Amino acid sequence: MDELKDIRWKQRFENFNKAYILLEKYSTKAKLSELEQAGIIQFFQMTFELGWKVLKDYLEADGYIVKSPRETIKQAFQNEIINDGHIWMDALLIRNLTTHTYDENLANKMVSGIVKIYFPELKKMHDKLEKEV
Repeated sequence: MDELKDIRWKQRFENFNKAYILLEKYSTKAKLSELEQAGIIQFFQMTFELGWKVLKDYLEADGYIVKSPRETIKQAFQNEIINDGHIWMDALLIRNLTTHTYDENLANKMVSGIVKIYFPELKKMHDKLEKEV
């Protein structure tokens, strides 16, 4: 890995880790208020955004050229940095949807998906990369 690029992904991981910890903290709570649900959605947006950028920086440090979240997710899956590329692609769609839409029923479904599906995948990536930092 190029030394500067190696440092870059590690610095980005530190920021990702901060958002990840907040998402983890509230994802385990049983009964959520409307404000807490909105917070989980916001923490998911931040964590996912930083997550794919950590992957991008990590791949670039390894010599790959990836420009978009989709390219990054595909390459990270091929390199076995993430376990389930389909879930990551779905998370990308959900992240985009949460940015432009608010509906209470949709928010409830999103929070459920974030907690049960997307957060566990973020955790796997987090745990794998944390060992390399």
